[in-house]
Amino acid sequence: MSESVSYRKMTVADIDGVLKIEQEAFSLPWTRDAFVQEMTTNLHAYYLVAEDQDQQIVGFCGMWLVMDESHITNVAVTEQVKGQGIGEGLMREAIRVAKENGAVLMTLEVRVSNTIAQNLYRKLDFQNGGIRKGYYSDNLEDALVMWVEFK
Repeated sequence: MSESVSYRKMTVADIDGVLKIEQEAFSLPWTRDAFVQEMTTNLHAYYLVAEDQDQQIVGFCGMWLVMDESHITNVAVTEQVKGQGIGEGLMREAIRVAKENGAVLMTLEVRVSNTIAQNLYRKLDFQNGGIRKGYYSDNLEDALVMWVEFK
């Protein structure tokens, strides 16, 4: 993992940088309004960004913290830094924040075809929890539900 990357809580000022990554990474990217809502209205939302040494946002991770559970909403890094451990760093930071806020369980959905992400989540002790049929509206691909219980 790159030592020149730092992780911090996302702010509204970070939305432009996050949107670039969102649009690059996902076939159904969230809108600016969706991120604004998450940052200003959703009391359960907590978002992290990864910044390089030039303070450019190179990745982000969102989650909802509800009671004693955490649900990852999205996680992505720029194409330029894929394979450098930044996604793992974001997930480890999300896990730390979730535990700090009393979560005992974290869950997420991932495309059944996204084996790279699944392997990362398994490295972080996530287990398969089930399938959501036709979850992704762009191509009706199934989602694999994964979860980890914190010890």
